[in-house]
Amino acid sequence: MDKGFITLFYLGLLAVSFNVVADPVSDINTKPSVQLAHVYDDSTVENITEYLVSEKFDGVRAIWTGTQFVTRNGNAIYAPRWFSEVLPNVWLDGELWTKRGDFAALSGIVRTIDPVDSDWQKVRYRIFDMPDQTNPFYIRYKNYLHLVRTINKPHISAVEQHQFTSNQALTDYFDVITHKGGEGLMLHLANSMHQAGRSSALLKLKPYFDEEATVIAHHPGKGKYHGMLGALEVKNDAGIVFKVGTGFSNKQRQYPPAIGARVTYRYHGYTKNGLPRFASFLRERSSE
Repeated sequence: MDKGFITLFYLGLLAVSFNVVADPVSDINTKPSVQLAHVYDDSTVENITEYLVSEKFDGVRAIWTGTQFVTRNGNAIYAPRWFSEVLPNVWLDGELWTKRGDFAALSGIVRTIDPVDSDWQKVRYRIFDMPDQTNPFYIRYKNYLHLVRTINKPHISAVEQHQFTSNQALTDYFDVITHKGGEGLMLHLANSMHQAGRSSALLKLKPYFDEEATVIAHHPGKGKYHGMLGALEVKNDAGIVFKVGTGFSNKQRQYPPAIGARVTYRYHGYTKNGLPRFASFLRERSSE
């Protein structure tokens, strides 16, 4: 890493700036201008030291507009007053999260219009960006660290960023996180400005790929799954039609996602015929 970058990175501790853009949504139900990630490809990352790296938390993406939590599609999230009243009138981006492997339970908590305090006591808001139009990410990281320390509440936490000097060090950290049940890593180009939409300045590194698809048919089960769902027939956003027959709980086989529902599936590359390899059901998507 060049000396100029190191100097700027640590000077961020002394020059915390809270210049923020206007609220990312002008009203609820307007889609906020969030930054989305591309899939990590080590052939395109020339210098890993230029990135700040954090765990990828499998929670519900939540944008704090300064007055309201919304999903990345602009739908309101009804958190209890005590949960959100400690947050300032700035734009924050993060994940509502409970623990690794708990997405289904978390989604039920977050989607409830009348929030249940006892359920929300389990939830943490893990901030991973404090977007503005003037600061690169390494300064924004220092900004949200400072903000979280100032708030000093256990349910508001900062996503820690790490720097690595080699791809091997990145791989070692990736192995540690995934062996603990983590979903993967996020790599954020430290000098990059915030930009809406999918950006090569933000990368995700996961042990598998996942994509979304629309349910177009139900196929009945056989044997021990007689009378239940055997497989979903789905169409992904590339127009590919295929079946997903694994990854379901018995309850999900009894009450499968409806025709037209959006689901997330995981897979490991593609077959020679262009179909997702080893596709398995991950979750039904909410109307986020």
